[in-house]
Amino acid sequence: MRTLHTADAVLTADGTPADSVAVDSGVIVAIGPYATVTAAHPGARVRRWSGLLAPGLWRTRAAGLLEAAYHPDPREAAELGAEPLTGAALAALEMDETRWGASARRGLQRMLAQGTTAVTGPFSRPSVRTAVARSGLRVRVRETERPGDGPEILLDGEPVLGGPADFAVFAAKAGGGLPTRASLPSGTARCVATVLGGRLVYRSA
Repeated sequence: MRTLHTADAVLTADGTPADSVAVDSGVIVAIGPYATVTAAHPGARVRRWSGLLAPGLWRTRAAGLLEAAYHPDPREAAELGAEPLTGAALAALEMDETRWGASARRGLQRMLAQGTTAVTGPFSRPSVRTAVARSGLRVRVRETERPGDGPEILLDGEPVLGGPADFAVFAAKAGGGLPTRASLPSGTARCVATVLGGRLVYRSA
């Protein structure tokens, strides 16, 4: 079904003013002002968001986040807390493939809730590879740098006509005003929604 996503603004590749994108079969088929896009795609389902519709985040060190950290089950919060465990705390746990897979799924859910649309491997654990494949996140390869080099978070491309409908919506800053292209890689902007291949995979409560 064709869907129109409209927000306060769309972060376009060339800076052209826009506040809406239309998506069909996982592909962006229109970008522009709401009135123009709705006129070109009558009958499309409309999703309205408050914030900036922008490229999603690309986590370049996702392998470490998923294979060198344990993401506790909420039922373990009283014992282990809610934050990922690494180092000695991780070493104290009895980990097997089943537990690594469950941890990875929770870690991936956290990434989606932050506006992540792509990750970088490689992922050596079979259960983690399966979790990543099932999440729908794009797996990107950075050929110009060694693992661990460069920024931890990048923007994952641009919303472009004919391109994959992978994007996120980020809320306005607490003091007012929308996030900027420069500020998004800090990972501090609150994510309102994440879309992968045209599918809404996360929305804030």
